[in-house]
Amino acid sequence: MSGAEAAQVPRHVAIVMDGNGRWAKARHRPRSFGHNAGRKAVREVVEACLREGVQALTLFAFSSENWQRPQDEVGALMGLFVRALDKEVEELHGHGVRLRFIGDLSAFDEPLRQLMQAAMTHTAGNTRLQVNIAVSYGGRWDIVQASRQAAAAVARGELRAEDIDETCLGQWMSLADLPPLDLFIRTGGECRISNFLLWQVAYAELYFTDTLWPDFDQACLRQAIEDYARRERRYGRTGEQVATAS
Repeated sequence: MSGAEAAQVPRHVAIVMDGNGRWAKARHRPRSFGHNAGRKAVREVVEACLREGVQALTLFAFSSENWQRPQDEVGALMGLFVRALDKEVEELHGHGVRLRFIGDLSAFDEPLRQLMQAAMTHTAGNTRLQVNIAVSYGGRWDIVQASRQAAAAVARGELRAEDIDETCLGQWMSLADLPPLDLFIRTGGECRISNFLLWQVAYAELYFTDTLWPDFDQACLRQAIEDYARRERRYGRTGEQVATAS
């Protein structure tokens, strides 16, 4: 892949996987049926990211607000997580995928936390693609937990409050060790961020599609990447400045 071609591929893609419930409702099935169908879309997107050369993929699987959903749906989602970890991790490992879970993992039962940790440990040495699963995650939570770590560093005398800037605080944000978020995708027709990666999304390109998540496939991701490649990323500069720099 040439340098120009590589520049057209986002290094880091994040997806809000929306529309499982509506997909199931259209088929007169329970919402859990749609969540289960969404596993196929996850596999499709991971395979596409591997082929396209994307370095990091972050998926919004369960938000901190999702705990408010009906208990039977939450229970079904927890069961889905367990089954997915049992069935998918070894295949991901075989493809060179490193798996990470981000969010308030303390909210989950100990057996599920142990499965998550085992999956992260098992795939820790892989470098082909980093897949981050955001669970019990919220963008505001992320900023708060980073702020608490900065405050603790100040309390220990390791940091002065006046030295806290974007770079300093950013080191404690989730995914700080990965390339900045380039492309933010939301399926299902909604055009909002919904408290996902609020800090990281600052300069990301936003892409919204009406496609419901279970129907999102490799061709859909390719279309999003092609749309991304046509955009001019200026980061506050003029188009002329960008052209001169390139």
